[in-house]
Amino acid sequence: MKKLHLYVIKTYAGPLVSTFFVVLFVLLMQFLWKYIDDLIGKGLEFSVIAELLLYTSVGLVPLALPLAILLSSLMTFGSLGENFELTAIKSSGISLQKIMSPLIILTVLMSIGAFYFANNVLPFANLKMRSLLYDVQQQRPEMQIREGIFYNGIDNFSIKVAEKNHRTSMMYDLKIYNHTHGRGNRKVTIADSGLMRITEDKGHLVTSLYSGYNYEEMEERSRQLNERTFPHRLDRFDEQTLIIELSGFDLQRTDVEAFRHNSQMMNLTQLEIITDSLKQVLTKQVKEHTKTLIESTFFKQDYLHSRLQDSINPAERKPVDAWELDQRLTARQREQALDQAVTMARWTRNQIISTKTNFDWQNRRIRRYEIEWQRKFTLSFACFIFFFIGAPLGAIIRKGGLGMPVVVSVVFFVLYYVIDISAMKFVRELVLPSFPGMWISSFILLPLGIFLTYKASADSPIMNTETYYNLYKRISRTVKRLTRQNMLKSRIP
Repeated sequence: MKKLHLYVIKTYAGPLVSTFFVVLFVLLMQFLWKYIDDLIGKGLEFSVIAELLLYTSVGLVPLALPLAILLSSLMTFGSLGENFELTAIKSSGISLQKIMSPLIILTVLMSIGAFYFANNVLPFANLKMRSLLYDVQQQRPEMQIREGIFYNGIDNFSIKVAEKNHRTSMMYDLKIYNHTHGRGNRKVTIADSGLMRITEDKGHLVTSLYSGYNYEEMEERSRQLNERTFPHRLDRFDEQTLIIELSGFDLQRTDVEAFRHNSQMMNLTQLEIITDSLKQVLTKQVKEHTKTLIESTFFKQDYLHSRLQDSINPAERKPVDAWELDQRLTARQREQALDQAVTMARWTRNQIISTKTNFDWQNRRIRRYEIEWQRKFTLSFACFIFFFIGAPLGAIIRKGGLGMPVVVSVVFFVLYYVIDISAMKFVRELVLPSFPGMWISSFILLPLGIFLTYKASADSPIMNTETYYNLYKRISRTVKRLTRQNMLKSRIP
């Protein structure tokens, strides 16, 4: 039995390691494709890029590990079934559960390791990756200028570009506002096209402008409006070089503490502390708002009630209800009371709407931390679920290699994460509580894993096309027989 278990573990370990790194590589390429504009052309050192990719790879492990477990378990048992090794083992009296037992123990250990990784390693990697990515994005200001948007990343200058040619780096319809003297938009440069480059020492931004003009408002001595002449200067040019001094655009590492308040950069203890603090603040605000509404709005003693009580003889004063108070009011006082009530009701409604918006924002903020707290556990549990889907499904399909297993694995992986992302959105929008919402995908796929394990243990041919074809033939024969019987009954007088 020990040799069998070692053989199964060796058969499983190879595909697990290889598929893990393949999936990690694919996800890393997706990251590079997303942020390629922030990385290329900035003169970054190889060590900086390697460090960014390292931290990014660590952050992608929660996506890569469950898929690798699903794919490798499906490939392992599919290969054993395809080579009839699984049949030979079962014929010797060993059940599928005993064959899977060493891999179950290994999966449990990987699930525990995944939880430790998500709680201790992943927050640190996300913190380092986010801070480094932010620093990289601040490099090369000419690369940060977007079409149709004012760029204010350079001190004392505001730059707008209508169009950019990413192949030639040529910019068209440039507007450069010079705020060096702090007197507003008094000095403007407009050019038909231009090129920007940073000097080798990264101290200056050299801008070559073509076919444009400089506009500058001059100082005027007279402050009398009727005596002002609004002097200005307009210089046209065919080509002009504008040199802008840069400061702080070399790669400077930002303090990581500035990003530590993000939910993805915290462990369980930190998430619990900040969640409890935010809930206490929200509860206190709700109580204060409720108290204010009750004392200042719902049971507020208005001035009409005070005036009516003052007009009554003190010896005859007694508590009156709303109906009796209304009967004592004059027509003018009743009209004033209704106007005041409508005004107070509208003010209260606006106050409640505004406060509700604030409370919803605070609840969404709390939900972000609760979601991250739950994800520490769903990651490890997903590894467990995907194994119990992949292993029995591979025993049923009996196909190894990278053909059918890859297709089936991708289908289940996409299904899991579509449900997970949809449920996460519902949790963020306060539609579902955080606990059931973040566990919906696991609760849906867990019964599927149990069902597949049961079917694989019973050697059920649920993935055999001939089984479904025979079922279709039986149903067709039954339908034809019932149709003939109904026709015969209709012919009998």
